[in-house]
Amino acid sequence: MSGTVDQIGSDRLVSRVPSGPIAQKWDKHKFEMKLVAPTNKRKYTIIVVGTGLAGASAAASLAELGYNVHAVTIHDSPRRAHSIAAQGGINAAKNYQNDGDSIYRLFYDTVKGGDFRSREANVYRLAQSSTAIIDHCVAQGVPFAREYGGTLANRTFGGVQVSRTFYARGQTGQQLLLGAYGSLMRQVGIGRVTMHARREVLDVVTVDGVCRGVIMRNMTTGAIESLAGHAVMMCTGGYGNAYYLSTNAKGCNVTAAWRAYKRGAFFANPCYTQIHPTCIPVTGDYQSKLTLMSESLRNDGRVWVPKTKGDSRPPNEIPESDRDYYLERKYPAFGNMVPRDVASRNAKQRCDEGQGVGTSGKAVYLDFADAIKRLGAKAIEEKYGNLFHMYAKITAEDPYKVPMRIYPAIHYTMGGLWVDYNLQSTLPGLFVLGEANFSDHGANRLGASALMQGLADGYFVAPYTVGDHLVTSKLAPVGTDHAAFREAAGQAEAKTKQLLGIKGRRSADSFHRELGHIMWDNCGMSRNAAGLEKAVGKIRELRSEFWENVRVLGQGDELNQSLEYAGRVGDFLEFGELLATDALKRNESCGGHFREEYQEEGEAVRDDDHFCHVAAWEYKGDNAAPVRHQEPLTFDEVHLTKRSYRE
Repeated sequence: MSGTVDQIGSDRLVSRVPSGPIAQKWDKHKFEMKLVAPTNKRKYTIIVVGTGLAGASAAASLAELGYNVHAVTIHDSPRRAHSIAAQGGINAAKNYQNDGDSIYRLFYDTVKGGDFRSREANVYRLAQSSTAIIDHCVAQGVPFAREYGGTLANRTFGGVQVSRTFYARGQTGQQLLLGAYGSLMRQVGIGRVTMHARREVLDVVTVDGVCRGVIMRNMTTGAIESLAGHAVMMCTGGYGNAYYLSTNAKGCNVTAAWRAYKRGAFFANPCYTQIHPTCIPVTGDYQSKLTLMSESLRNDGRVWVPKTKGDSRPPNEIPESDRDYYLERKYPAFGNMVPRDVASRNAKQRCDEGQGVGTSGKAVYLDFADAIKRLGAKAIEEKYGNLFHMYAKITAEDPYKVPMRIYPAIHYTMGGLWVDYNLQSTLPGLFVLGEANFSDHGANRLGASALMQGLADGYFVAPYTVGDHLVTSKLAPVGTDHAAFREAAGQAEAKTKQLLGIKGRRSADSFHRELGHIMWDNCGMSRNAAGLEKAVGKIRELRSEFWENVRVLGQGDELNQSLEYAGRVGDFLEFGELLATDALKRNESCGGHFREEYQEEGEAVRDDDHFCHVAAWEYKGDNAAPVRHQEPLTFDEVHLTKRSYRE
């Protein structure tokens, strides 16, 4: 990849947003889309890649409607999907607290929280769907927290001034996934879903320009296998592990999405990565991942640092007069519940100025002393007990007695494969759901909205829109014996042989760790042109060395985790360059993309005249420059304005 080409107002990016008032767009669109008759649904096969919240909910819903579904997961069970790690809650505009919430306010908060870099129509539909999600999950038996009288409880999350987040202690993602998993396995039991466990998708297959299937590696036997269908749904999560250290599970990767990009699916806004402010700090080079402490903790925990640089006293010995509750001081209207990007940048600023705590100086305090005094330790335990237990196990410190130490870390990714209003990518027949697409969160995701988007896409959007594709497309019968499948399978086998044949001197992990340092140092919480140019050059050099010097142990026709990992690292090395290139081309600060050249008193400064658009990248070949297409963003409901949380 060398240089880039810009395509402004590209005719390749047709959003298909329906006309009319925003509150009526989705209902109008559902009526205007073509339907598949109930007796015809069984004639169609849909492949769902990934079985987290988006994938499990989509597969269960499609099978319930009568489609034949193939569900593919890299895990031994869908219950191991990374969706379980979303701890704090799920948003819904129910207004149970009677505190001024509404569908429109959730829509407004999400557009503002994303720093005006998301598509309005998609965000409004997400807010509309939120209320049905809660009812659906309650019917499944999800054990949401309840008030004394039996009504569902709520708490607030960053970037909002209402309580709209439904939760199940600190394990909301796990409980929601169990609900979707139960629905999915019911369909497996009656034969409408075929489960393909321990398979990794290595490629998508196109026939006559339409996505018709996938190539996957059986992770137990090493065999290359194929699946053919009438549509494919990509539900594979985010790419945060490009940074090596992140809050993501080690198995999270970009491979399936990246291979789809190489087959014609544009990749949108890859530089939009979220830095979560509430993570357990790095403690040494031996770590393989970081641990998230839920944003929900900031409801009752107060964030502070010593006022004096280098103050090394134990936190309980530092009096109130010597503490700087900097979020409460700088953002009085939101306090500790500012959005994640704002909280993260402020933590970094405090630590960079010498006020950080802990042995590394790369941490701030999250203190529950006031909440425990006000509510009692038992009430705090009921809300956050499993999170406190996890923190104590990892740090050997009791957060009931001393403040937690937290620091920002790579978490969610707002960028992803470009999709239209129907969640269909630029590759016809390939639908992209949940974190794997770009559509709803702009440059910064509000807390508790990841679970909302995954379930909205899977339960309430894709099951409608895929039908329109099936009816309006000419889909000739295609099986895995088609030449396109044989060719793609052969390419996957060749890639495996290439990795095994290098027999170099470095492990894949050493390359991944080095890539992570390059990404975090130059394309992390803050970025500048010089650092990004440096990153692009270093990644190219590292990728070149990888294909000459990586050592992959074992064979291809067996269980081989070393081979799986090396393939994913190879894709991260290619994708990392695109991420850094995208950040270099976006000459503004917005949300989690903070360019040091574009700021005012430490706050992000957007350039709406030149960058109020989605950047969607088109693959042109391994040795050719990608084309940067632009989808202009218009804001008719939430007008462009300076994003501020000070009042």
